[in-house]
Amino acid sequence: MSKKVAALIAAAGRGTRMGPVFLKKQYHPLGDRPILAHTLAIFQESPLITDIVLVVAPEDIPYCRRELVDKYGFSKVGEIVAGGESRTDSVYQGLLALGANTHTVLVHDGVRPLLPPGLIAKVVQAVRTYGAAVVAVPVKDTIKICDRAGFVAQTPDRNTLWAVQTPQAFSYSLLLKAHEAARKSGLAATDDAMLVEALGQRIKLVPGSYENLKITTPEDMDLARALLKRRQ
Repeated sequence: MSKKVAALIAAAGRGTRMGPVFLKKQYHPLGDRPILAHTLAIFQESPLITDIVLVVAPEDIPYCRRELVDKYGFSKVGEIVAGGESRTDSVYQGLLALGANTHTVLVHDGVRPLLPPGLIAKVVQAVRTYGAAVVAVPVKDTIKICDRAGFVAQTPDRNTLWAVQTPQAFSYSLLLKAHEAARKSGLAATDDAMLVEALGQRIKLVPGSYENLKITTPEDMDLARALLKRRQ
């Protein structure tokens, strides 16, 4: 049985920071198709990816099957899974849907539709070497740590700071173990790397791209449209 390299696309968010709109941000049009369709296409077209699991809100499953997977021919999407209350819960449900012969899993935000395809190969190679790897970019701005009163408490060395993106890649068994441990301990995390770090696993940083933005606000949409137009 071959070892699978699977992509888990986390797209169960509500997108409240996109403003008072009724359409969730992952389904907003970007060029000729929804944001999420652009994201899925990157992994569909990668020869390294054997399977895709898409995690969305329970009520969105029929829409995603009809308007994304079937409409655009995303044949690698084997499962569309109902997400949970948090991103961590959603990723865990996606992990459970993957087959036992999954060797490597790449977790990617559904609203990062401009991932340069070449980064998939780099992160897959890194996880094969180190067991865990995340795409990241050096921060451009000086970062301040503030106290509870809103005053600057500390200024960390900018040269040591990286903004972490996705995909985040792990051996499947390691990531599943990390999620199960977090569920038992009640550990809350904003990304999967934090859960793996809690196990004592070192994580390799893979230099990413500033174009690999996460679309969160209307301003992000404006930038994404400009970047997509430049690519085309």
